[in-house]
Amino acid sequence: MLKEQVEYFSQNGIANNEDFFEFAKNFTNKLETGEIRSAWRDTDGTWKVNTWVKTGIHLLFQYGTMKDYSIDANFKFFDKNTLGPREMKLEDNIRLIPGGSAIRCGVFIGERVICVPPMYINIGAYVDSGSMIDSHALIGTCAQIGKNVHISAAAQIGGVLEPAGARPVIIEDDVMVGGNCGVYEGVLVRQGAVLGTGVIMNASTHIYDLVNERVIKSNGDIPLEVPEKAVVIPGSRALNTEFAKSFGLSISTPIIIKYRDEKTNIKTALNDLLR
Repeated sequence: MLKEQVEYFSQNGIANNEDFFEFAKNFTNKLETGEIRSAWRDTDGTWKVNTWVKTGIHLLFQYGTMKDYSIDANFKFFDKNTLGPREMKLEDNIRLIPGGSAIRCGVFIGERVICVPPMYINIGAYVDSGSMIDSHALIGTCAQIGKNVHISAAAQIGGVLEPAGARPVIIEDDVMVGGNCGVYEGVLVRQGAVLGTGVIMNASTHIYDLVNERVIKSNGDIPLEVPEKAVVIPGSRALNTEFAKSFGLSISTPIIIKYRDEKTNIKTALNDLLR
């Protein structure tokens, strides 16, 4: 039913704001319960985009009307009536620590997720159980975060809404994303990987795998993929033009220096201690 409504509204627009608002409430509720999501993993490990779900989120931006969500004179807040804050309750078993965080409606958050202020999670995102979103971190529109993931302070997990068929950023289970990392443009970080502090990746990034002596890059419709249990740190590579050589120029690039072992697991076990 929801899929058919999305298709109808996207083709014909809306004639009645109240009818659309009822659709919007039902649609965002299904996102929050995880009954629908913008991307899902198939049994063979490939990720598929639910284009109609992303189209539905776009409709919320397009056809929502402005609403005053202000709490008092000291906390002014105005947004579309289809894009308000997510309702939270104690029974959700989510630690939402006070101090300026915000979670938009239409976000799935699993049990035992820890939200450290100030952080932000945008509509359509999926944050699975046991994960931590640290201070000043951002989870963008439709980003998919697995179980027991640590998104460290000031890390940016990019979002994508348009085009509707574009894959969002995906962080699989048991990944450690270090502070000040940036993961954008549909990059897939496979299970158990570790991104060291300051790693930046997007669709055009090349990853240099020192262990297997290979270069990993996106290929057509296949986005950049960080291998399972890879340990990635920021690095650089020399530029070979005469001008670059004359000034000793290089550009930053991620480097896989090892694959996760027991020693690495001990270093990342701090997550469990904080629960």
